[in-house]
Amino acid sequence: MDALPPTPDQVPTKHLYRVTEAMRLLSLSRSVLYEEMRGGRLGFVKRGKSRLIPASAIDNYVQLLITETEEELRDQAA
Repeated sequence: MDALPPTPDQVPTKHLYRVTEAMRLLSLSRSVLYEEMRGGRLGFVKRGKSRLIPASAIDNYVQLLITETEEELRDQAA
């Protein structure tokens, strides 16, 4: 019998994510992800030729998006 895929609360947290994994986690295209990394909005580390995105950088990026959205909504309400 095949095992069911893990649910989100069962997926172990990783310290570093490959670009394809970060794309899936953030629902971003490859080009947008690289653009955000080039712009300094999404942190990464290099391991050889590979770019890896730390879990903390993903958390910080999501918080940045939330903060920007809240600021935009406040500005629109004013």
